[in-house]
Amino acid sequence: MLRTMVALSRRPHEPTRRNGAAAVVPPDWRLIAWLDRGFVRMVGRIEISGSFPEQLRGRPVLVAANHIGVFDPFVLVAACADIGVHLRFLLAGGLLDAPVIGYFLRRAGHVRVDRGKSTVIEAFDRAVTQLRDARIPLLIYPEGRISHDPGLWPERGKTGLARMALAGDIPVITISQWGAHEAVYWGTEKVTRPADFLPLLTSFGRALVNRPTFRVHFGPQVDLSGLSADRPGDAMRAHKRIMQAITDGLVPLRRDEPDVPRFRDPTRPTDTRSPWRP
Repeated sequence: MLRTMVALSRRPHEPTRRNGAAAVVPPDWRLIAWLDRGFVRMVGRIEISGSFPEQLRGRPVLVAANHIGVFDPFVLVAACADIGVHLRFLLAGGLLDAPVIGYFLRRAGHVRVDRGKSTVIEAFDRAVTQLRDARIPLLIYPEGRISHDPGLWPERGKTGLARMALAGDIPVITISQWGAHEAVYWGTEKVTRPADFLPLLTSFGRALVNRPTFRVHFGPQVDLSGLSADRPGDAMRAHKRIMQAITDGLVPLRRDEPDVPRFRDPTRPTDTRSPWRP
């Protein structure tokens, strides 16, 4: 079922009202978000539809988004900053410990998950605690990776976000996005030599010239009523509702590209099929 898009009643890049309670914002988040917005606008144009529910501002919120390219985290941060939402990501500890970039990610307040040092349940429990303490929107990609579906529709995904939402009684909203895949090629699974950067740099250079449009849609709160963390099968039912909401929001964004993207990325694997494809 298609969900009607509701355009924000504002000029481009004009923040919406911020009536919610103040969240805990790390001192460097605003600076990093400002730099990110400038970087994204240098590459392309952002179109935002929908809105972040006012009643959820200043509260812990789980945000589920489709993953379409290596550039889309920059687009999501910029879009959220445009409407006054201090978005954070749930990131692997290895990325937060990386030289240079890890420093800035930590300073921006992104949440850490060390799957190699504890069970996934323990890692998610810590993330829920941090989420409640900071009262922030925390973004998790349910797919876990950039989609390998030929049409770039969402992959099946995993139930981790749904389990966190049910266990912590945390509201979930979705973000559907399209266009960020045109900014940078998928590239390669592992970068082992300088030549591996060439497709990324070449595609990014083309994007600077072509200036793709990055469409971001904020969906309403996902209805998870009637579901429980303790009832077998409910985590999967919650996951299906979340993924369906992402897909419903994605359909209008790519209405003229229903089958395969017009933009062809020869480096992206296409070895899976989306179960959510309309």
